[in-house]
Amino acid sequence: MSKKLAGRVAVITGGSRGLGRAMAVALAEQGAQIALVGRDQAALDESVRQVEAAGSAASVHTADVSNETDVARLGEEIAAKYGKVQLLINNAGVNLRKNLDEFTLAEWKYVQEANVNSVFLVSRAMIPLMRGQGYGRILMMTSIMSHVSLAGRTAYSTSKTALLGMIRALALELASEGITVNGISPGPFATEMNTPLMNDPEKNAQFLAKLPVGRWGDPAEVGALAAFLCGPDAGFITGTDILIDGGWTAS
Repeated sequence: MSKKLAGRVAVITGGSRGLGRAMAVALAEQGAQIALVGRDQAALDESVRQVEAAGSAASVHTADVSNETDVARLGEEIAAKYGKVQLLINNAGVNLRKNLDEFTLAEWKYVQEANVNSVFLVSRAMIPLMRGQGYGRILMMTSIMSHVSLAGRTAYSTSKTALLGMIRALALELASEGITVNGISPGPFATEMNTPLMNDPEKNAQFLAKLPVGRWGDPAEVGALAAFLCGPDAGFITGTDILIDGGWTAS
């Protein structure tokens, strides 16, 4: 079976665990070379092992993607190693759960910088490496919290909703280059971040009650969607956001 991403280079932020790692493995299975970006060296090394087990090569790039200096260095590293990039997944992000009037300005800025400014910085650094090839894919990890929300998610929902506007505008800017720009909005997935919720019977039941399919998502399902959107069969999909939420937003 041919690998649809063979010869492609994918830069994945937040690639050290969870959905980032799952997407890295899925793209590797389709032949992409993976540049993993994150801050946890040991976790990144484990992602490398899993990417290599999937049959592809990976490199590790430690950076704080909300820091302009770090991202400039990242761009130089990627250019020196690969020359060109075809795939970019902006996956890194954070969440602080509290009511709006409990936030300090520093905490509010922290969420926006990690979830919005980082996407701007990394995209700005990588787009010049993507132009001129007639093919490119940019994915932004949004969230169901950009379509619906919950109490205590004001900062997070604000940041993820901002990405929807960025997706639409950037898709128009890059369409003539053959570069598509799309979002993936995951619902509850069985990742390390959600383990405490899954292990709490009451909170777990509350989440499952919102999921018509009756289960948490498997990270590999996001990986499969990302691999499709990065592939040649998704060239007519751009400027939109795809929900993968077990029916949460439909109920």
